[in-house]
Amino acid sequence: MPSAQVQLAGFLAKFPPEVRRTAKAALAAMRRHMPGAVEHVYRTYALVVGFGPNERPSDALFSVVLYPRHVTLCFLQGALLEDPEKRLTGSGNQVRHIRLVPDVSVLDEPAVRALIAQAIATSDVPLNPKQRRKIVIRSMSAKQRPRRPRSK
Repeated sequence: MPSAQVQLAGFLAKFPPEVRRTAKAALAAMRRHMPGAVEHVYRTYALVVGFGPNERPSDALFSVVLYPRHVTLCFLQGALLEDPEKRLTGSGNQVRHIRLVPDVSVLDEPAVRALIAQAIATSDVPLNPKQRRKIVIRSMSAKQRPRRPRSK
C-alpha cells in the first residue's frame, strides 16, 4: 500500500490545476502554522485535510477542504473566535470558513494570521511543534462526486 503522503498526492491530482495549486499552497501554509500537526485526510463529497495536535479527529483545529471549483479553510471552532474584521463566514454553531479564491494569499493577511494564531492558542489540546508531522488517511467514500467541475 502506498504511503499516506503518496495517497494524498493522488487525491490532489484528481482536481483541476487551479484548485490543486491553491490547495497545495494552503496545505503548505497550514503546515508552517502548525508544525508537528497530525493531518487527517477524508475523501467524501470533498477532499478534506484536517489539522490537529494528535490523532483524535475531534481535536482538529482546521480543515483545508477541496471542492471541484474552490478551496476553503475551515476553522473548526471558528464561532468562538474574536473576529473584529469579519473575515470568517458561516452561521453554524461551530465552524467558520474563509474561501481561498482566487489564491491563497489571503492566509498572509494580518487579520487571518491573527485568527489562525488565536485558534491555536485557545485550543483545549496544545500542539507540540517538536512532534513529527504525520498524515493519517481516515475515510474513503466508495461513492464519490466528480472532482472536476461539470461543463456548462
